[in-house]
Amino acid sequence: MKKNFQLNIVFYKTHTGKEPVRDWLQKLSREEKKIIGEDIKTVQYGWPLGMPLIRKIEANIWEVRCYLNNRIARVLFTIINENMILLHGFIKKTQKISESDIKLTKKRLIEVRSQQL
Repeated sequence: MKKNFQLNIVFYKTHTGKEPVRDWLQKLSREEKKIIGEDIKTVQYGWPLGMPLIRKIEANIWEVRCYLNNRIARVLFTIINENMILLHGFIKKTQKISESDIKLTKKRLIEVRSQQL
């Protein structure tokens, strides 16, 4: 059995220095930020985890499934070394994650990986 270890939380950063996930979080209510923060912290200290909090989307992309009072949020991330890199965050509006959200996440994952080389 794999031993749990603490991950470092890293926000994806654009080449211009913007952090879209952090910006998205800052627009949410204090209560919503708290719920999402606690869910991310659970992953940070408990990785690897599975359902219901974490679901693998595809190779190297997972989602944190956050249940807010009257809506659902998702934070898509990857793990590189001991870093949990938050790639994309959004409020879920449909049953399935939209193709545009997946494409954006993959694009950011490619950027992050190219910076690791």
